Amino acid sequence: MKIVILGSGNVATHLAKSLYEKGDEIVQVFSPNLENAKLLADKIGSRFTNHLNQVNHDADLYIIAVKDDAIEAVAKGLTNVNGLVVHTSGTTDLKILSTLIKHSGVFYPLQTFSKDKDIVFDEIPICIEAASEIQVNILTKLAKKISNQVYHLDGEKRKVLHLAAVFAGNFSNHLYTLANQILKENNLDFNIIRPLIAETADKVKKNLPENVQTGPALRDDESTINKHLSMLTDLPELQKIYQTLSNSIKITHK
Repeated sequence: MKIVILGSGNVATHLAKSLYEKGDEIVQVFSPNLENAKLLADKIGSRFTNHLNQVNHDADLYIIAVKDDAIEAVAKGLTNVNGLVVHTSGTTDLKILSTLIKHSGVFYPLQTFSKDKDIVFDEIPICIEAASEIQVNILTKLAKKISNQVYHLDGEKRKVLHLAAVFAGNFSNHLYTLANQILKENNLDFNIIRPLIAETADKVKKNLPENVQTGPALRDDESTINKHLSMLTDLPELQKIYQTLSNSIKITHK
């Protein structure tokens, strides 16, 4: 399959590399930043451009992997292409493409990506949506080349999945950041709690998270909770987060 990648960020980079390694031809990379387009294109033996009006019109598939608020602008530059055009967003409606482009769909990989960290795509869920069965089949076949987990989800289910992912991934990582802030202010090393983080993540690989919850809020240990809140007196935002999460744990486990 001949593919054009529109974007040069984390998602675009990992998708392009994975598809290239599975034998698909990435014929071109587009990015508004020419240097970034070239950087990705050089990794996969592809041509590159920073002008939408120079995008190859003869590809089979166009993957728009840009920020959500840039998808429509990129799509408007692809109205004359003949291939299937997809975006990789968890929250953007398919209609943002289907109202502009004849053949459109969604190819959403559910994972957190960083350019400088290698990732095994086999276990990354890929969520597919398209207007016709033919397009669904094309995207499913492509997804199964790189992943063992392929799901057909409509737009509403995909939005719910993305919301849950923000809680599970983004918010959890932010809490690690806050934990590190507390440690640094008290001359303690974040490495001390890495085994705790790893064990917590490992437990939910085989168990529902509510079944492995621990901590003072679960035990109704008000003495410890009040001590912690007192320690956060000078950090009112963290104190608020601590109280909110503790209350949520109590309510969830009534």
